[in-house]
Amino acid sequence: MIIGIDASRNRSGGTFAHMVGIISELNPSHHGISEIHVWSHKNLLNELPHRPWLIKHNPTYLEQNIFMQLFWQRFIFKRELVKNKCMLVFNTTASSIGRFKPNVTLSQDMLPFEPGEMERYRFGLGRLRLFFLKILYIRALKFSSAVIFLTKYASRMIQKSTGPINESQIIPHGVNDSFRNIKINREWEEIISNEIKCVYVSSAAPYKHQWHVVNAIKILRDEGIPASITLVGGGSGYSQKRLEKEIQLSDPTGTFVTQYSFIHIDNIPRVLSESDLFIFASSCENMPVTLIEGMASGLPIACSDRGPMPEVLGDGGVYFNPESPQSIADAVKIIIDNKDLRAKGIEVSKQISNQYLWKINSQKTFQFLTDTIQNNKQY
Repeated sequence: MIIGIDASRNRSGGTFAHMVGIISELNPSHHGISEIHVWSHKNLLNELPHRPWLIKHNPTYLEQNIFMQLFWQRFIFKRELVKNKCMLVFNTTASSIGRFKPNVTLSQDMLPFEPGEMERYRFGLGRLRLFFLKILYIRALKFSSAVIFLTKYASRMIQKSTGPINESQIIPHGVNDSFRNIKINREWEEIISNEIKCVYVSSAAPYKHQWHVVNAIKILRDEGIPASITLVGGGSGYSQKRLEKEIQLSDPTGTFVTQYSFIHIDNIPRVLSESDLFIFASSCENMPVTLIEGMASGLPIACSDRGPMPEVLGDGGVYFNPESPQSIADAVKIIIDNKDLRAKGIEVSKQISNQYLWKINSQKTFQFLTDTIQNNKQY
């Protein structure tokens, strides 16, 4: 069997990690696959490992603007798949406008489908973009021969918009082993008497609520708890401005808030190893990869109670309302004050994180792809 992969829209760190993870862990002969063809831009193709069965394609269209990329996808890509004798195309995002069948689509974006989240964006290009993406996603998912969802929650919520999808499977992403190898040796008695270093890994966005986290840390400090917060991921636009305004109000002297811009995923384990408590305050996720990285690291976790977060974290953390600074502060305080709960949360979350392996994701993904080929031969 020969399989094609459309990774032309994989432009962010998460989609990069997904492609590298599933290809690096794949043994195609176990699935009866002789060749895999990947179409993408140079940055991603350079990240993929070199394998004799992996053929990389870099059409000039994919190095140009979005309109040229869509033109290639709609009018040229099908011919390339046929030319290379591909029996199925795996669309790694739901933004595909290609016409090849059979196809399997990976649904990775939740924002257009989560009630109330689009309204967080001001009227303008941001909200308009999400509106059109929702239409595009629904079309792509309905056109798909089969669909991969990342969580049960995402599957349920998205199908409220698309209607029932007959062939689908839930296959979560994996997490790099570097997060499981983090060594955290500080004693909590020493931590509490000095500084409790909290960390939140996510770029500033309307649904990430960093400003509420900063306010929550201010509440804790006003109560005499020596907490600080490191925000990793940077940001831009209105959300970054809102965050900067809150930092200026809560920490005008720069005493307890630090924000780093973009940090490569290879360096995030070091940041976590220097932290004491992991906060995840997002209200919208398809699958919260950074939360799972925090789970794997062995840090105690205070987590948003929205979306798929309870499905993923289970009993491995303390939950809060991400839109309430007081709720966030209360959850962090519970972790600080309750030694047994803290220890249990760390043990449970690390155990759960072991389910999220790229080897498992790769095996399940390509088995689903080959099963879809076989099922479509019947028609």
